[in-house]
Amino acid sequence: MWVFESSGRLPDQERKLIVPNANLKLTLTYRNGIEARVGDNPFLQRENELSLTGLIDAPVILNPFLDAATGTIIIEFNPLGAYRFFRLRYAEVQNAITDLSDLIGSQAVRLRSQLAEAGDAFRKLQILQEFLVGQLEKFEADPIYDHCIQRITVTKGLTTVAQLEKETGYSARWLHRKFSEHLGTGAKNLAEIVRFKQFYQAWSIGAPSENLKQHIYHYYYDQSHFLRAFRRFTGTTPTDLQGSMNELSTRNFTS
Repeated sequence: MWVFESSGRLPDQERKLIVPNANLKLTLTYRNGIEARVGDNPFLQRENELSLTGLIDAPVILNPFLDAATGTIIIEFNPLGAYRFFRLRYAEVQNAITDLSDLIGSQAVRLRSQLAEAGDAFRKLQILQEFLVGQLEKFEADPIYDHCIQRITVTKGLTTVAQLEKETGYSARWLHRKFSEHLGTGAKNLAEIVRFKQFYQAWSIGAPSENLKQHIYHYYYDQSHFLRAFRRFTGTTPTDLQGSMNELSTRNFTS
């Protein structure tokens, strides 16, 4: 749960890049709005709107809607917990930013009204937290799905679907249906995002080159395998991206 504020748009030479980190996001634009492009698809969220971003597996480009002061609250849900807050068809919100009222109806309309009337960002955070605690109490955990997510997380994306089949006793088709229901994508795709996250997290904070090489050859077959993943999740190459990193590019990979 974090607040991002800026006085306006970032300089043109800086990238407005968000790299997939395997989390879903609830976003409130309480001052100004945001324009986003997920892969090739544009999205617009205006001031005082509340949206849910499904699992993203493509680079995202963000910018304030107007070149003016901007305030945004973002609450992230990891794959283990996201399905516990909303009863949705998560496959329908993958790689999309959707107004929450289109997903849960009047409940979101009332929440949006409360948030618009709240005086400051801290009070807005309190209202969102109270709402989410209430949501969490409505839904029970799914132990098989939770086990699979924990295995992918603990092994940092190196667990295979075949291993999950062996550990759970369920077929790959059954597991894919379960992941689609709770997350919007399959276990293999999630593992690829989590695996890339290990490298990008180290790279974005300036880890020594020897450490980065260890990340590459531990998680990828060879350099070309790694570069394909890098381009898939960032839309560019490491050399091209290095000179235009900023807090927006790294914020969702740091505590």
